[in-house]
Amino acid sequence: MKLAVIKETREGEKRVSLTPQIVKQLVGKGYEILVESGAGDLSSFQDKDYVTAGASIEPSKTTLFAQADVVVKINPLTPEEIKSCKPSTITMSLMYHLTNTEMVGMLAAQGVTSFSMDAIPRISRAQSMDVLSSQSNLAGYKAVILGAEHMTRIFPLMMTSAGTITPSKVLIFGIGVAGLQAIATAKRLGAVVEATDVRPETKEQAESLGDKFITVADDGIKTEGGYAKEVTPEYLAKQKEAVNKSLFQADLVITTALVMGRKAPTLITEEQVKQMKFGSVIIDMAVEQGGNCELSELNKVVVKHGVKIVGIENLPSSLATNASELYAKNVMNLLVHLSDKSGFKWDMEEEITKGTLIVHNGKNLK
Repeated sequence: MKLAVIKETREGEKRVSLTPQIVKQLVGKGYEILVESGAGDLSSFQDKDYVTAGASIEPSKTTLFAQADVVVKINPLTPEEIKSCKPSTITMSLMYHLTNTEMVGMLAAQGVTSFSMDAIPRISRAQSMDVLSSQSNLAGYKAVILGAEHMTRIFPLMMTSAGTITPSKVLIFGIGVAGLQAIATAKRLGAVVEATDVRPETKEQAESLGDKFITVADDGIKTEGGYAKEVTPEYLAKQKEAVNKSLFQADLVITTALVMGRKAPTLITEEQVKQMKFGSVIIDMAVEQGGNCELSELNKVVVKHGVKIVGIENLPSSLATNASELYAKNVMNLLVHLSDKSGFKWDMEEEITKGTLIVHNGKNLK
């Protein structure tokens, strides 16, 4: 089976879908790997590294699509890439199929089969394939580092001959994978950390890392398939009231709240920003889906009412080497689960297959 690693074309994307280390393991399992020339450059993986690992380098994207049985990417395929696919092609990438319905329709019209790396079910045996978790982990770390870059103060308590510097106060909205890593990173740097989430079951997870959980006087909301569901306006109002004191005292606020297939919920309004500390910083990790802060702007750093609001998307790409390594491992684990060197198993009722298979032989399954 021939796998083609396609160079990412999304603006600002530095990751690559398979790394030389994973290529070597897949070649050892009997897969043949073709890599578009330069695909790994921005992740610090050179063509010669792939050749050493057993891959073939191909300068022509057209030739890659013509030869490939499986096309592996990170970002969704572009219309041009979809048109280059043979009807028998199998694609593996992030798809975000709930919001990219036009792309799914194009894939179906082309007659291909597509697996979505962002649709891995949240079950224990699929953890090693969970791209959203692996990438969110890195994003949570990077959000804190980005906050440190934009803040005008340090995180830890520091006692000096000139006096004592009190630790910074950090508030984190959302205790998923990104939020937990943000808590852990901020704590390691010495900050006083508080966090809140609509899911009451996250309280224990947050407190296990040493932060204070802000409780909302409500039953909260349960999850569905490991993902948070949309909450009511009434609940958001209660959450807003509960967190305002901490929000207005925070030096750094990190928001991570997402709802699968929907616009991100607004957690910080302009009126709240007006009451925040002058010089405080918001890192809005949900900016690509509309933002958790009402004043966030995509891929911009803006100052509103004395608060710096950072709306940079795709934080994992800024840690391209590690992000690519984790993504590649996720892809390999899913690929080995779904197939062997002779082909795919097509167990259509198996939970992981059923969850990730979006288009099959030109038929939209979702």
